[in-house]
Amino acid sequence: MSVDTTTPAGGPSAGDGPAGREPMFDTVRDVWDPALLDPEPTYDGMWAELTPHQREIRERAREVAVRELRPRAAHWDETEEFPRRTFEAVLEAGLVGLTIPKRYGGQGESLLEGCIVVEELARACLSTAMSVQPFLNGPWRAIHVLGTEEMKNRLLPGVAAGTNHFAIAMSEPAAGSAGTDLRATLTPDGDGFRLTGTKCWITGGHVADTIIVFARLAGTSGPYGIGAVVLTGRPDGVGEFHIDPKMGIRGVAECLVHFDDVRVDPEDVLVMPEKHSKNGTGILVNQFNPERCGNAAMCTGLGQAALDASVGHLNARRQFDRPLAEFQGLQWKIADMALDVHVSRMLLWRAARSGDGGFPDQTATLMAKLHSSEMVQRVTNTAIGVHGARGYSRRWPVERYFRDGRGLAMGGGTPEVMRNVLGAQVLGVSGSQRRR
Repeated sequence: MSVDTTTPAGGPSAGDGPAGREPMFDTVRDVWDPALLDPEPTYDGMWAELTPHQREIRERAREVAVRELRPRAAHWDETEEFPRRTFEAVLEAGLVGLTIPKRYGGQGESLLEGCIVVEELARACLSTAMSVQPFLNGPWRAIHVLGTEEMKNRLLPGVAAGTNHFAIAMSEPAAGSAGTDLRATLTPDGDGFRLTGTKCWITGGHVADTIIVFARLAGTSGPYGIGAVVLTGRPDGVGEFHIDPKMGIRGVAECLVHFDDVRVDPEDVLVMPEKHSKNGTGILVNQFNPERCGNAAMCTGLGQAALDASVGHLNARRQFDRPLAEFQGLQWKIADMALDVHVSRMLLWRAARSGDGGFPDQTATLMAKLHSSEMVQRVTNTAIGVHGARGYSRRWPVERYFRDGRGLAMGGGTPEVMRNVLGAQVLGVSGSQRRR
């Protein structure tokens, strides 16, 4: 396999990342118009559904993504650094505090606007999109819906300003898809609690200023007694955050941490754990719905990026003295990719517009998350095949899209879990997988 190792004009400048990570070409005839790296989406019918204001937000996100995110996306992947520089660029564009209510310093936009932004960011750099996602569609929403006014006034202005990074700690070494098998405990201590236990897969935990921790009342089991508390900073008893090296989305780490008898004051209790109540379990499930919409948006953006790259490649590349775009077999692949991405966006927008009480409708969210999780794997895998050997090379971005998309499919609930819950809802039966 022969691969040209020269860097094309318009590549990243010094200091923006490893040299030679932009698309390469091995013949003079394979001249790539740099504009093909940022085409308009291959269809734009859905954008007509947006208001002029929403389209302006999308264009603002797209502009900063093209100018700041795309040239550095390979750098964050290669170095596994948190994408601070590109996060700051999104902040300067006025997009980080977009969905925070105005009374707390934000712009008061809806979940749909937040999803539009992260989709555009993910088209350019998923690590940066993942760093912004908690500010737009993340766990702060649980504070807004469930927290006291004192808690909101204390925590949400920092989210709006981009200075209070949120994370959520739910998964444990023995409690992944079985989310109610938590072992982390909240032991009553005067008017507050003591938190002890180990949490893993905390997205961005090492840079988080505030962490929502789900745990159970000591002495309870299963769906009973689950509550949630808020930790700000690194109080006594919070251990070192251990980073787990990943296959993709490498700019935003997943972390493991141990809590050892951490004092939780009463004003930091978000969901009171009650011995004979399943209330906390319902909240645990539903509070993820905005994040699942954001996840579906990032899957859609990543799928769109893979589709855009494939269209550009097939139009630029010639074999047998014909553009690859003229071959029927490849046209069918593009058709399937375009349909998959389009359906993903339709389901996502429906979910983001749904619901009440601060959280989108669960069934609509499950459908969006399930389809987009599988779509992004299909589309990015097809993109590798469409690009041939180049698709497997780290000099082109599509192999990164494939790695990143696989992680999105697991985050916020695997397709298998989504099917369990959705199927049970359609059938009108319990979705519990516990042996009776």
